[in-house]
Amino acid sequence: MGAKKALAVLLGVLTAASTLAAGPPSPATAATTRISSWSTDRGSVEHSSAAGAVFWRGSWATAQQRLNPNVPGWARRGFAGQSVRQVVRLSVGGSHVRIRLSNLYGNTTLRLTGATIARAGAGAAVKRGSQRNLAFGGHAWARIPHGGELDSDRLAMRTSALEKVTVTLYFARRTGPATYHSQAMATSYRATGDHRVDPTGRAFTQTSRSWYYLTRIDVRGAQAQPRNGIVALGDSITDGYSSTLNANRRFPDRLAERLVRNRTPRPVLNAGISANRLLSASPCGGESATARFRRDVVLQPGVHTAIILEGINDIRTQGSTSGCGQGAPHITAQRLINGHRNLIKWAHQRGLKVIGATLLPCSCVDGNEAMRTAVNRWIRSTPPGRGGYDAVADLDRALRNPNRPGTLLPRYDSGDHIHPNDAGYQRMAQAIPLTRL
Repeated sequence: MGAKKALAVLLGVLTAASTLAAGPPSPATAATTRISSWSTDRGSVEHSSAAGAVFWRGSWATAQQRLNPNVPGWARRGFAGQSVRQVVRLSVGGSHVRIRLSNLYGNTTLRLTGATIARAGAGAAVKRGSQRNLAFGGHAWARIPHGGELDSDRLAMRTSALEKVTVTLYFARRTGPATYHSQAMATSYRATGDHRVDPTGRAFTQTSRSWYYLTRIDVRGAQAQPRNGIVALGDSITDGYSSTLNANRRFPDRLAERLVRNRTPRPVLNAGISANRLLSASPCGGESATARFRRDVVLQPGVHTAIILEGINDIRTQGSTSGCGQGAPHITAQRLINGHRNLIKWAHQRGLKVIGATLLPCSCVDGNEAMRTAVNRWIRSTPPGRGGYDAVADLDRALRNPNRPGTLLPRYDSGDHIHPNDAGYQRMAQAIPLTRL
């Protein structure tokens, strides 16, 4: 090693040591680190070998949203002196794991006292002896500036496809309003005091149906892995609204199961938000799909393909002045088509394949039904060379009532004539063309 190179290495070691000794980074430094890491997330390589590179891949994800001011709950009050336990199911496994926490919509620095990950048991319980402490920059605690996100350190923990894991976060200090995902279709648990390593779950007597701060779990394998992740971007239908609680029967869950049965397991990440719109923000559904596309799709590690199912809320709520539809502008089919074209263009610029899902029947009134039909016609008929999708998942045709095409087939209808039931979500997963993924 030359003298200049040796000096550079020594300076690097001293800089790293002084950073750890100084404690957590300032909010400005942490934000800079986060933004810098975003630019390389898809190609985040752990090491190279003769067999190829080993990448982090997202195995589970949920999209974060701004607090709905009209809905009371844990997110509004935040947490103080409490443990929050959340159970999620991985789509693929690996030899190492890390979690990502988000303070994207917090109004102050989030101070996490500590966190653990474990293999899930029944309810809030975990499998005894499986709890592992998570670290952040070598520390048990973490500080995440408002608007920031943070990955935990790499943890050796072997996981498998479709395995449930439990993440427990402990906040000794008051957090303020929480960044969260409103419609989890899963139970989260809360206990007073520090119960990070409590295996029984008996202290977790309070429950919620949202997820808090936890936005992704990544895995890394021991062997070379392709970038073959799938992200489903959508609204409440992608979010799994009306599916059975705690049963993982959303259509992305069913797609992951189908891939495992086919012996071709691939990461499947759910970026659906209930009440989400393609073109405009919603008080209940967060930022528009076009505004969050980069964060929730393009920058997921290991992503290869996006499945887009967006636009029905733009149609159904247009012109509304109240509730979740507040602020929805009047639109045209062409405006929705232009929004889809933008998503396709942005995906292709980052080398992603993109599949367009036709909008499901919604028992819409005449003008809205005509708009839905026009958008679906464009999705089906426009080839990639003319700005269309690389492939089509015709969910409309798979679930519609042939005798009344503007409505769901009764056996797939949850009862509200908009959202599928468990059988409908299963049918959606079956309608995804695996050969085009």
